[in-house]
Order: sequence, then C-alpha cells, then structure tokens
Amino acid sequence: MTILYLVRHGETEWSRSGRHTSITDLDLTERGVEQATSLRTRLDPADFGLVLASPRLRARRTAALAGFEDVEVEEDLAEWYYGDLEGLTSDQIRDAHPGWRIWFNGCPRGESAHDVRARLTRVVTRVRASGVDQAICFAHGHSLRVLALCWLDFPLIFGQGFPLEVASVSILGHEKESAAILRWNA
Repeated sequence: MTILYLVRHGETEWSRSGRHTSITDLDLTERGVEQATSLRTRLDPADFGLVLASPRLRARRTAALAGFEDVEVEEDLAEWYYGDLEGLTSDQIRDAHPGWRIWFNGCPRGESAHDVRARLTRVVTRVRASGVDQAICFAHGHSLRVLALCWLDFPLIFGQGFPLEVASVSILGHEKESAAILRWNA
C-alpha cells in the first residue's frame, strides 16, 4: 500500500499574516525559502515514485527548493477557493460573518465543501491506484487537510482538528487494514 507524504508550502507574506490565500499566486518569503530548502535534509526525491504539486507558485517553489526537480502539476491540489474571502484574515471574516468557520460555513462565491472533497478524493484515488511505495504532494493548508480527511474517509468538519504548519511534513498510510495518519506536522 502506498504511503503518502503531504508537504505544506513554505511561508508567504499572506500565510505569515493569516490572510486566506487560494488563487492569489504569491511567492515564498525569505523565511519560506529557508523553510523549503531545509526540507532537503528530511526528504529524498529518490524515495518517491509519484511527485505531485499544486499549480500555485508557492507549492511548486517549495517542491523545487526541497530538491524535487521532476514534479507533476496536479490541478486538483489547488487550495480551497475562498471566493469573497480571498486575502482576508479569519478575524476580518468573522467581523462580517460572526462565528464563521470554513468547515461549517464555506466561502461566499467560493468553492463548496462538496467540490473540494470531490477533487481531493480524485487525488487519493490516483495515489492509491499508482502502485508506488511512496508518493508526495506539495500543496496548501486547507487542501492538504481535506486530502487527509478523504484518505481517512472522515467528514470535512473534522478538518478543524488538523491544523498544518507551513513547510510541515505529514504522512498518511495504513494501520493494518485501516487508513491512518502516521505523522502529522513533523
């Protein structure tokens, strides 16, 4: 069974300030470059039979700086589309929408939870069908959390309990016959 590594991109200006970033194509900060480069000591590209990255610059650049030259861009790994919430912090969103949580309320004029789950389920299906021992996905905080929930077949509302740090590595696999999280935010 395939083991799947999840790598969240390094720091950007907006991730540092807590702004929701989906389609805005930001580059890494200097600190983000350092974080991504440091992944070289923890990840060996030769260990992975399938290497996928979100189409966004921050994810592709993290992969490259981590030493992954041969990356396939996978559109389905793009971040949850935030619609009207793009560029806003959670506090700003809650000023206009008290009690807002993406897992429960979604995004006005953005992508629905159903659509996000459908596309990340396609990634899970692809990884499992690949037959490789290890695969790796470079992407974003919300999309990788949804990917993990799809791997586990958990409801999306559980995503609130799985925060992901920038430049973190998480590992999905199996415990006996059950899908499992082997490491989170390592």
